[in-house]
Amino acid sequence: MNGSPRQPNDADNAMWRLGQWFPDLPENIHTSLKTYHSELLKFNGKLNLISRATEREADEIHFADSLSAVQMILATGIKSDVYDVGSGNGLPGVVLGVVSPSTKVFLVESDMRKGEFLKHIIHTLHLSNVSVLSARLESLKDTDIQVGVARGFASIAKTLLVCNRLFAKGGRFFHLKGATWSREIADIPSQLISVWAPELIGEYSLPVSQARRAVVCTTKTA
Repeated sequence: MNGSPRQPNDADNAMWRLGQWFPDLPENIHTSLKTYHSELLKFNGKLNLISRATEREADEIHFADSLSAVQMILATGIKSDVYDVGSGNGLPGVVLGVVSPSTKVFLVESDMRKGEFLKHIIHTLHLSNVSVLSARLESLKDTDIQVGVARGFASIAKTLLVCNRLFAKGGRFFHLKGATWSREIADIPSQLISVWAPELIGEYSLPVSQARRAVVCTTKTA
């Protein structure tokens, strides 16, 4: 995937501060995430990977957020392949693949152009443990997902409704959410609550804006 010249914009003044926010981050992981950040901004004008308004602070809004959530998810002791549902720009699936090279990550994305961007990132970062599934969720067959993640895909209720048949009993779905996470749990209809058990894994704040974020896990019980 080749980049094309673009006019200067806010992305040219984008900041990169993960080193000061995560001082214990290994250098190889820091370098990979910085490269990912640069490529994301490079292609954003053509592919609308993130809101243009968030380009300058993408290091905080997208990368610090995803890295904090990924660290929280890994702390739960996941041992299965992970499916990043509606991956889009690759957050948080690519970050998970960078941080945990022993974890197999599938980026599920139906948009072909975004899928090509994800393949470009995988190639650029030499991620042998990450691959792209260029398919709509409803077209996936014979899939018994044990671990899923989603960021910015849909509400928890809608996500579970769309993905219900894809998960095995006991499967866990990690949802990256904002401060209104409890309202989303309250809005899960009774027919889904009888099949999925929600649990707050943890909350955190972004380093500059102090915006509240959360990781909610829903476990399939039937």
